Amino acid sequence: MLDKLEAIHERYILLEEQLSNPELMGDMDKFTKISKEYKELETFVKVYFVYKQVLGNIATAKEMLAENDPDMKEMAKMELDELEPRKREMEEEIRILLIPKDPEDSKDVIFEIRSGTGGDEASIFAGDLYKMYSRYFEEQKWNVETIYINEGSSGGYSKLILEVKGENVYGKLKFESGAHRVQRVPKTESQGRVHTSAATVVVMPKFEQEDVDINKADLKVDTYRASGAGGQHVNKTESAVRITHIPSGIVAESQESRNQLRNREIAFERLYAKMYAIEKEQHNSEVAAHRRSLVGSGDRSGKIRTYNYPQNRVTDHRINLTLYSLDKIIAGDISGIIEALQVAENAEKLKDGE
Repeated sequence: MLDKLEAIHERYILLEEQLSNPELMGDMDKFTKISKEYKELETFVKVYFVYKQVLGNIATAKEMLAENDPDMKEMAKMELDELEPRKREMEEEIRILLIPKDPEDSKDVIFEIRSGTGGDEASIFAGDLYKMYSRYFEEQKWNVETIYINEGSSGGYSKLILEVKGENVYGKLKFESGAHRVQRVPKTESQGRVHTSAATVVVMPKFEQEDVDINKADLKVDTYRASGAGGQHVNKTESAVRITHIPSGIVAESQESRNQLRNREIAFERLYAKMYAIEKEQHNSEVAAHRRSLVGSGDRSGKIRTYNYPQNRVTDHRINLTLYSLDKIIAGDISGIIEALQVAENAEKLKDGE
């Protein structure tokens, strides 16, 4: 265990040297990537120094036990009684820290919310989810760019697309993909009956070109006019983009932005995500597939969470977690749910490694 931490510490020092190189500032993409990795390793390095100190103190106490002085022996015994449990606690903490991270966890994301079944109430609920996540993004100090917004006819939104950038964004938001169900009395309901509506969330990691082996010669890029509501909203320029990977027939497109370059970026992100998902699926073992099923695959047909307003209750169905604090959760306090899902994922990974 100490060997692994020492190797991480050496990597941390190497990254520190690279960050102090003025030439690195000329390549912002590389600088950002190295900065992210450096920041991620800080936790390991802090634990490494504390653990090393605990081991050193244990070694010193054991040397004191060999002394002839009874007072020294007693002092050493008291030290060991405190240090040995601390060592075991730290080793469990390190064991969890050393669980291999999904390579996508550090990536930024394209974040989509769409209203589902339930008509106007579904759009209003999609708006509530947008507010909830916006507050969480703000709490995490993440940068958010709005790519596309389509408002619902009676409030809320029928579709939202955001780009979220920051530290460990996908690692925290990946659990949010899926169908979110709400149970409440809509404002338009005169009889006071509880209705059930839904909205879907899709969290897609942003990939770099080197993440997926795609030959640009195998891609066909088409532009076309984005569909609109008619009249003054008709798009008179070919801003929409469709990209086809010729060997596999996989197609990705985007018409959300009025800017063709932005649509091209989004279409590429979607193509990379589809290609990466196929490659990942081919190499995943049955155990990894079981782990993914625990935290949700992102399938929109899979109900992952229910928000019950009459009972002030939120239930995450993947880990059977029920909390009676919907008012706080819908106000953006979702850290507890995300942490519980991360713990469940880590528990599965530990089980797989035994």
